[in-house]
Amino acid sequence: MAENIIIRVQSPNGMKKIPATKKETAAAFLNKVGKEFGFPSNGFTVFLNRNKTDEVQSQNKTLSLLKIKHGDMLYLYPSGSPGPAGETMDVDEIDQYLAKQEGKIYRNKDPQLCRHGSMGKCVHCVPLEPFDEEYLSHLEPPVKHMSFHAYIRKLTGGADKGKFVALENISCKIKSGCEGHPPWPEGICTKCQPSAITLNRQKYRHIDNIMFENHTIADRFLDFWRKTGSQRMGYLYGRYTEHKDIPLAIRAEVAAIYEPPQIATQNSLELVEDPKAAAVEEIAAKLGLRKVGWIFTDLLSEDTRIGTVKYTRNKDSYFLSAEECITAGHFQNQHCNPCRLSPDGHFGSKFITVVATGGPDNQVHFEGYQVSNQCMALVRDECLLPCRDAPELGYAKESSTEQYVPDVFYKDKDKFGNDITYLARPLPVEYLIIDITTTFPKDPQYTFSSTPRFPIENRDILGETQDFHSLATYLSQCTSTVFLDMVSDFHLLLFLVTNEVMPLRDSIGLLLDAVKTKDEELAQTWKKSEQWATIEQLCSTVGGQSSGPQEYGAMGGGPSTPASSSAMWSCLHCTFMNQPGTELCEMCSLPRG
Repeated sequence: MAENIIIRVQSPNGMKKIPATKKETAAAFLNKVGKEFGFPSNGFTVFLNRNKTDEVQSQNKTLSLLKIKHGDMLYLYPSGSPGPAGETMDVDEIDQYLAKQEGKIYRNKDPQLCRHGSMGKCVHCVPLEPFDEEYLSHLEPPVKHMSFHAYIRKLTGGADKGKFVALENISCKIKSGCEGHPPWPEGICTKCQPSAITLNRQKYRHIDNIMFENHTIADRFLDFWRKTGSQRMGYLYGRYTEHKDIPLAIRAEVAAIYEPPQIATQNSLELVEDPKAAAVEEIAAKLGLRKVGWIFTDLLSEDTRIGTVKYTRNKDSYFLSAEECITAGHFQNQHCNPCRLSPDGHFGSKFITVVATGGPDNQVHFEGYQVSNQCMALVRDECLLPCRDAPELGYAKESSTEQYVPDVFYKDKDKFGNDITYLARPLPVEYLIIDITTTFPKDPQYTFSSTPRFPIENRDILGETQDFHSLATYLSQCTSTVFLDMVSDFHLLLFLVTNEVMPLRDSIGLLLDAVKTKDEELAQTWKKSEQWATIEQLCSTVGGQSSGPQEYGAMGGGPSTPASSSAMWSCLHCTFMNQPGTELCEMCSLPRG
């Protein structure tokens, strides 16, 4: 019995414990592993180390000769094309970069306390670890949450170097496969029952700073509220970079805001299905951008003469409502953070939430947040509900015959200063929120051109439409003669790809590369293409009509002159056969040539 051992094997699909013996051969052991995980014999590779070194070969050597002991962790990686779980193991570039950094906080020699030579170190000047809470609390402003990579260093910095570290995702669901009793609601046991959850303030955060590249991005987003009084929501597109003010920290830089189709009122927002969602993701990826978060307004005008807004979100009311926390948790679950230390291949999220609301000075402020991993789990497993009459309170669902919900608790102090545990019915949402500093740079940055500006999508209610008439107007107002500056607009590029008359989805790749690399020669090469010549012809047709002295009808660009022919006519642009007596094509809305 002493020769029986258990080896832990971690894969992108989770960790499993494989029983073996010391005298068992590596070939027999790998055969067991393949059967346990459901892989063919040549469909995976097992390594002794997480960084894919020291491969365990299929050979006749025993596990004891390979120095594999009881309780050791091995790492399995599928070979060939990875499945969905394998894809989550593709760690973000910023995470790979920070994992290679030392992260130490170096201090100068203290002239009063240090009593050693220039080459020596003492407790007053020795470098600090990136997770040193005392150092973080004395920064200006103080940092309440260490960075996620500093948290990883704290877990892996002991004598075992994180050998047994595993970042487990919280599950609120009953574990499947328990055969000792009838399924819920007839039965449940301690093996399949999820653990109770005690909400704690998260000590780390995945994003430490949010930065808009320039004020123009935010101002154009706020224009919708200024003109209509209705709230607005948009998706933030940008990139993740290093934030050097905090050790091993990550910054989310926002380069553009995409506004999806939505139904907006003064106090509500409702998203509707977006047919352009896939195209937006494709364009952003080719431009080197990704969806990093979402933004919404909660603004109520106080004095329109001086442009002030009401200060409604504060410590006496709430910072995020329970419904907004649930929405943020939903988005964060859709954009999980790849992590090699997690058996599931992902842990937490880098997806951010930004609220444009009134500040203490009654001006518009941008506040950044994330919700905790505990909140993500409660939202993912449908255990959290908002309260109807108290936006600052959530409510943990009660178990029913359809769903078992574990007990959720939170701790607070009573009037005597004692820690009291309360059942989360209701639940103050501040236990779920992590605040993030939102900034604008002193020197504006521009991924896209600063001027002029193409109309933003889905703003038909304002009369701002994306069509070839607006494109012709946009090109005629361009003061720059540099073609790259003219087309470096996120909303313009989206229109070129998604318009119904002349979509350029399959032929715009070269232009997107030019905008991404700011290569004017590459842009000029694309300008000579047949596609752009067709676009120019369409714009000149619309522009020539619009520059005439005629009165324009409500159809958007065609003169209201009577038709000269009583026969059906074919559109020169899309070949659609139109009824007599019309001057605009019913299919593409372009004028009769």
